[in-house]
Amino acid sequence: MSDPRLDALAETARNRGLRLVRSRVRTPGKRRFGKVGLTDPSGEPVLGMDAKGPTATADEVEDYLRNLGARDWGASLDVAVMPRKRKPGKAAREAANDAEPAPKPAPRAPKPKPAPKPSVRNAKPSDVPRLVELIHFLGHEIDEKSVRKALTTLKKVGETPIVAIEHSKVVGVIGVHKMVTIHRDAPVGRIPMLVVAEEAQAKGLGRMLVEAAEAALRKAGCKIIEVTSNDRRAAAHAFYRHMGYERTSMRFVKKL
Repeated sequence: MSDPRLDALAETARNRGLRLVRSRVRTPGKRRFGKVGLTDPSGEPVLGMDAKGPTATADEVEDYLRNLGARDWGASLDVAVMPRKRKPGKAAREAANDAEPAPKPAPRAPKPKPAPKPSVRNAKPSDVPRLVELIHFLGHEIDEKSVRKALTTLKKVGETPIVAIEHSKVVGVIGVHKMVTIHRDAPVGRIPMLVVAEEAQAKGLGRMLVEAAEAALRKAGCKIIEVTSNDRRAAAHAFYRHMGYERTSMRFVKKL
C-alpha cells in the first residue's frame, strides 16, 4: 500500500533534484522497516544511506529537504539545484546574497578598579595640618607649631605616632610611648591618644591603628600596654574592652 507521506517526500525530493529510496523491509519491528534515504540521480548517497540500504526516518528526510529548500534560492523558482560536492580539505564558501555579517560583540564594560585598602604608616611633617584637625576633634586645643615640634621630638626617641590612610588622606592617628618603671621588669607601653575622623569611623580603622601600635611596642620590648581614655568617652571604653583591654586602675591628673 502506498504511503501518502512518503509519496509527498518523493515528490519534494524530485523537485530538489534528488531521489527518495524506500526500504524493502515490509515486516514491522524488523531493522530498516519504514526507513528511507536520499540519493542523487546517479545513485550516490546524499542522506541516510549505507551499503545495505536506507537508514533515515521520514522526519529526518523531511527536515533535510525543508532546509535544503530554504538554502537554495533557486528552489523558489521551481529549479532543481543539486548540492555541490566539496573537494576534500576545502571549506565551503557561504553565498554572498544569503549570508548576513556576523554581529560584532558588544564591547565589554571596563571592570571598576577596586577601592584602595586603608593602610597605616608613621606620621610625617606634611601630616601636621591634618593631625591638628584630628586632635581638635578629640577635644584638645593645639596649634601646628606645637604639633610639628612634638613630632620632631617623638621621632628622635623612636615614638613617632602612627596614622591611618584612606583614599590618600590621613583619617586617624594613634600615639605610642614606652616608659621604664622601677616596679616592672620590662618597659611599659602606653597608648596616650587615639582618634579616627568621624567620616571614617565604623570601618575597622581604630582596630588597625591599635594593632599597629601594639606591634611597635612589642618590638620595643614592652610586655604590657596601658591606655589613656577620658572618663566621658564610654564608646571608647567599650572599644578597648573589645580589643582585650581591662580596667585595672584609676587615673588622676594635676596641672602644674
